[in-house]
Amino acid sequence: MKTRQLANILIKILGLSIVVHGIPSIISAIFYVVRSNKSYGSPGLSDYWAFPITSVLLLAIGAYLMVKSRDIAAYLFKDEE
Repeated sequence: MKTRQLANILIKILGLSIVVHGIPSIISAIFYVVRSNKSYGSPGLSDYWAFPITSVLLLAIGAYLMVKSRDIAAYLFKDEE
């Protein structure tokens, strides 16, 4: 197995790991926002929306790594053939 192929597989696994860890984080963040809005009675956008936004951003980064792993590996090992 070439270095570029191994890097491609490892980047895909890293992206999948980030996505798998991001899904429970998003669910937890949504419950946190709903619970905090009920408790404090503050309708609309509050300070508690930063947690779900960062969770979605983490999920997007993981998906990007899975989709673009071949391009990332090619960029990292562009001198190897």
